[in-house]
Amino acid sequence: MHRIDALLAPVDAMLAHRYPDHRTDTQPVHTVYVSAATATSGTTRAWGETALSILAAHRDSLGEWCDDTTVDLVERTLAHRPIMDLRIDFEDGYGWRSDAVEDRHARSAGQTLRARGPSGPVVCGIRLKGLAAGERRRAVRTLELVLDAAGGVPPGFVFTVPKLRAAEQVPAVVALCEEFERGHGLAQRSLRFELQIESPQAIIGADGTVTVARAIAAADGRCAGLHYGTYDYSAACGIAAPHQSLAHPVADHAKAVLLVAAAQTGIPVSDGSTQIVPEASAADVRAALDHHFRLVGRSLERGLYQGWDLHPGHLVTRWAATFHFYRAALAVAAPRIQSYLDRRTGGVLDEPATAEALAACVLRGSGCGAFTEAEVRRHAPGCSTAVLKALADRTYDIDTEE
Repeated sequence: MHRIDALLAPVDAMLAHRYPDHRTDTQPVHTVYVSAATATSGTTRAWGETALSILAAHRDSLGEWCDDTTVDLVERTLAHRPIMDLRIDFEDGYGWRSDAVEDRHARSAGQTLRARGPSGPVVCGIRLKGLAAGERRRAVRTLELVLDAAGGVPPGFVFTVPKLRAAEQVPAVVALCEEFERGHGLAQRSLRFELQIESPQAIIGADGTVTVARAIAAADGRCAGLHYGTYDYSAACGIAAPHQSLAHPVADHAKAVLLVAAAQTGIPVSDGSTQIVPEASAADVRAALDHHFRLVGRSLERGLYQGWDLHPGHLVTRWAATFHFYRAALAVAAPRIQSYLDRRTGGVLDEPATAEALAACVLRGSGCGAFTEAEVRRHAPGCSTAVLKALADRTYDIDTEE
């Protein structure tokens, strides 16, 4: 046995390090991207107000897709905290401007992030320009100016690195974080980044390996998320513009690879955006809302619990589809968990891994505000938050605990 232990000990350590299997029930339901040219401390409030006006005008339509309780919950959320995660964009949604102009917008972005109030986004940050030779100096300067204006690293701060193409780019981002922390007196490991997957090379490299899996390993524990870029990726794969979509098979393949690469690492995966926004005539708005509601629901069914929102109207259907998904899931998951706790089949014989997944789903729903613990316990009296967390962490002993 000593020999076996000696052979497997380094494997155990590697697996524990690379796959800590942290839950992500606090993952934001979305990331809102706003151009650095227009973002202000009033952006969240303005988006919420616009979303509420769209909800008021199309409440009947929304009621066709989900029940009145869900619609009321959406309305309260839009009034209280419409945006969970805000990213101020200095890349495609911003474009190229003079250094003086981007410097000014970078300082303004830092002040905006610093000033967000208690009802503001829980997660916040910026999307920089990329790592290509002609962009990276500008990206570094912008990050420095934002952090200086913010007075350091704001709570929940993350920066997005767009257009990853090679795993070998990631150590440079790690080095950038380390140099900023050292040179600006920031707390060690306080800077974290997201990798945006917008090129086929980020999925499968020239050597046939999964680039993004290697990128995660190279991130030194600083990678806070993988975000899919719908249109750059689709275009790079040669998909004609009218057919570029979150629902295209090319997109589904890329996101399936991201989910597998990130599985049990604790790194969340985010879907991308749709370019169809609820504007123009009432019929156009309704069609856009219906389209987005269905896309969000489709992504949730495929294990993508976060996505991009680019318009205030997207907040309406983001929250509606998300709440609808989790509330429907609760009605199925909670009784199955209770049967598992009671050692009954309830018509379905669930294993610990399934109980873990069911509990994680309920925790996600509770974490985003789809329902309360009291509502959970109406479906399943034994499903307290503590029990759900123990099931999700696989620390619940079905043979000894009551």
